[in-house]
Amino acid sequence: MSDASADRYELHRNEIGGGASLYGPTIQAREVHGGIHLHSARAEPGRSTPPRQLLPVPANFTDRESDLASLNDLRAAGLPLVVVSGPAGIGKTTLVSRWLHSLTAEFPDGQLYADLRGHSAAEPVRPAEILGQFLRALGAGPPRTDAAELEALWRSLTADRRIAVMLDNSFTAAQVRPLLVSGPGSLVVVTSRHRLTGLRLQGAGFHQLDALDTAAGMALLSRGIGANRVQEEPGEAHRLVTLCAGLPLAVCLASARLATRPRQSVAALAEALTRNTNGGRLAGLEVEGETSVRKALDASYAVLSGETARLYRTLGLLPVRTFDAMIAAASCGESLGWAERRLDDLVEANLVEDIGPETYRFHDLLRIHAHERATEDDPPAVHDEALRRFCDWCLHTATKAQERLTPAQFTLPRIYAHPSDLPLPFADDITALRWLDSRRAHLLDAVRLAANNGWYDTSWMLVDALWPLFLRLRHYAEWIDAHKTGLEAARRAGNRPAERQMLNSGAIGLGAAGRTEEATAWYGESLRAAREAGDLRDEGQALLGLGACLRESGRPADAVAHLNRAVSMWEECGYPRGAALARTTLGEIALASGAEDKAIDCFGRAHAALVAVDDPHDAARALVFLGHAQTRAGSYGEGVASMNRALAVFTGSGAVFWQARTLEMLGVSAAEHGDGAAAEDYFVRAVALFETTSTADALRLGGRETGPQRATRSRHAERTPAAQPDGTPRAYGQSRNEPPATSQACTHDGSNECAEDA
Repeated sequence: MSDASADRYELHRNEIGGGASLYGPTIQAREVHGGIHLHSARAEPGRSTPPRQLLPVPANFTDRESDLASLNDLRAAGLPLVVVSGPAGIGKTTLVSRWLHSLTAEFPDGQLYADLRGHSAAEPVRPAEILGQFLRALGAGPPRTDAAELEALWRSLTADRRIAVMLDNSFTAAQVRPLLVSGPGSLVVVTSRHRLTGLRLQGAGFHQLDALDTAAGMALLSRGIGANRVQEEPGEAHRLVTLCAGLPLAVCLASARLATRPRQSVAALAEALTRNTNGGRLAGLEVEGETSVRKALDASYAVLSGETARLYRTLGLLPVRTFDAMIAAASCGESLGWAERRLDDLVEANLVEDIGPETYRFHDLLRIHAHERATEDDPPAVHDEALRRFCDWCLHTATKAQERLTPAQFTLPRIYAHPSDLPLPFADDITALRWLDSRRAHLLDAVRLAANNGWYDTSWMLVDALWPLFLRLRHYAEWIDAHKTGLEAARRAGNRPAERQMLNSGAIGLGAAGRTEEATAWYGESLRAAREAGDLRDEGQALLGLGACLRESGRPADAVAHLNRAVSMWEECGYPRGAALARTTLGEIALASGAEDKAIDCFGRAHAALVAVDDPHDAARALVFLGHAQTRAGSYGEGVASMNRALAVFTGSGAVFWQARTLEMLGVSAAEHGDGAAAEDYFVRAVALFETTSTADALRLGGRETGPQRATRSRHAERTPAAQPDGTPRAYGQSRNEPPATSQACTHDGSNECAEDA
């Protein structure tokens, strides 16, 4: 080869080095002529949009080049787990966020983030809570209630994914271990104030983050206030950085104060920090240098307007981890516009973080500082009023959502110490349900806060108002925990009707979660209490629930006897809705036993009664069962039309589980009618929806079977009292005065007669 040819070869040679890592569509060619078209494969259910949950990196991120290089070295060594530790306020979260953002291309299946609250005033987050959050992000639907089950599902879903997981503010190695991923190529990065050396057993690499040196601190200050001001007072700037103890948080807060006061000298702020000798919680954290942080925070707080400072203190009292303008306004008894302006002030002062959309949070140290300022500056009566206003707003808004989503449901009267006049954050059923779900953690925090402060009526009323959330979205663990709190609160309040309400609603959740024995015990307590009070309506509810538990236990004759007694009791006291719900369950028993005519009669009467009392959700439940029974009885066209009408109702209300259940019944009916292609289409659509709301049903109905084979499996599930693959029975739906209607059915033995009208 000539020298010229060799030069051309060196210029045009087509190579990819052995150390390269390629992900996604890749083209390697010497020359390309014409257009290139890349076509992506159809995404698998639940994996179409990889989650990207990392926090944004502040624009003033400074230095840390050596730290980033060390982290890259740990990654190059193939370590699946990295622990970044250091003092509070040192910048661990920002550093790791910056590093993982730079590695986005290496994790095509997503990047997950969780704050484990290891150093907050409240208890650290349980791993099961984080697993539930992560599983929902990966499309696995609501979590089960068993921690071991959650860990197994997490390992299964991450086995073939390349994902990065950031576990922020970890407290112990034990808190981290259940959250580790199993897939090769994935990475878990943990931040903590502790070294967590116990994670060496899991093959962790460690990086200790130290304070910024003076040069880096000066550079960070320059970015905040401008290089000219630093150059004009270099000695005072050096003094200010020293007072901030090399903590990026403290430097940023000091910079914010100076940036908003261009005429204030650096020396004046440094002198203010030196003079401030207030003690308190932050001043006691001397090992990690929080004394200087307290001085910086106090200095930033001191220059806030009176109203902005009041909001800062109020937010420090609240039990929530994040907040928005509505929560801020409600807790202070002010307008939404007032809260939005004050929050803007706090963001500008770097006292709260805007993590969007329309969501804010405190850094851990700032939350402590805000709480301490409230304790020192406001009397206890002011604290109580702010917290009570927060709880009352939660109750008011959740009750309005409940009235919209379940208008026919029986609710007990509400009482408020501070009625709210703020606008509602939703305008229709879909947004009301979305608000309940997105604010679920806040609402449950309010339940516990009210109970802990002795506002017992507010506590159980909040649990009662969350009924549509539990009904539609099936968060079983929270459903059960909330009702345990609500039951105790009702008893402490001495409110016997509320106690029975909590017993019945909580029993439905226990039954839906497969805890039949506990559900039976709760229904038994409710039945005794209702009889003592002479309350026929509540007695009928308890009988209905016990009937469902008996059915679940494989005792159909006893179940029907209880259900018929419930029908008679409700008809006697003039409660047609309750009688209709009991007839729906009686119809399911009849249908599963092959008594289609009796089932059609029960479902038809139930549907008519529920329409008459304006209960669209439960009327649609009766209607879809009616349609299924009609197809079984030979009226295929009529039955399909009934089921499609029900499907439209569930779609409009956002009841995803019942959309899936209806599609499954349409698939069974199509398969029985000999239309395998239509059956397969229905089943595929049902599985996709079940994946977001009921993993057990998705597993049960999924697989590689054809439409007729899936129909056979579905029919078998209707006739077999059994747990699903994850051990949880299939509870098809719940409604107050309605038990969990499981897929299990009972053998017709002549006693499964529908109750006659009075």
